Amino acid sequence: MTRPLIGEPLALDLVNSVWVDHGRRLDQFDEPDGLENWLADHDMSGTDADIETVRDALLQARSALRAALEDGADEPLNRVLARGFHRPGLRGGAPLVATVVDDPAWLPAWTAAADLVRLLAERPDRVRHCAHPECVLWFHDVSKNGSRRWCSMEVCGNRAKSERFQKSHPRR
Repeated sequence: MTRPLIGEPLALDLVNSVWVDHGRRLDQFDEPDGLENWLADHDMSGTDADIETVRDALLQARSALRAALEDGADEPLNRVLARGFHRPGLRGGAPLVATVVDDPAWLPAWTAAADLVRLLAERPDRVRHCAHPECVLWFHDVSKNGSRRWCSMEVCGNRAKSERFQKSHPRR
């Protein structure tokens, strides 16, 4: 299983852990070692928390992130964010920001939720859903002119070009 669109900011990478491939919905967390690999990819492995509790927290956060992005629903995301906070301080004279959560199993989920808030605070217009109607993926547009439309030009961009060509050149 090859998951598309790796390397997006944490919040979007969590949302994109569910995707559609040839009409079939896939979920990275349903795959063997999928959750562990996702955590490792984001330097969040090695927690003492129960892995099933971490999974449940991430599933709740993923649902809340998607609701915020697709429907503008604040409350589900705010419930996830209520599980923790950032505590600024100093260590050895250097600034330090510690993340404090009420349950260690919620650290990855809370961090992803806080990341969406950061993205929306910085450039909400650059957090976008892929323009292909069958795609469920989200991306952070970091292009110079802010004109990116597709999660991937190689996949959805080419599909759209092919569909336009087929419509303009009907078979006889």
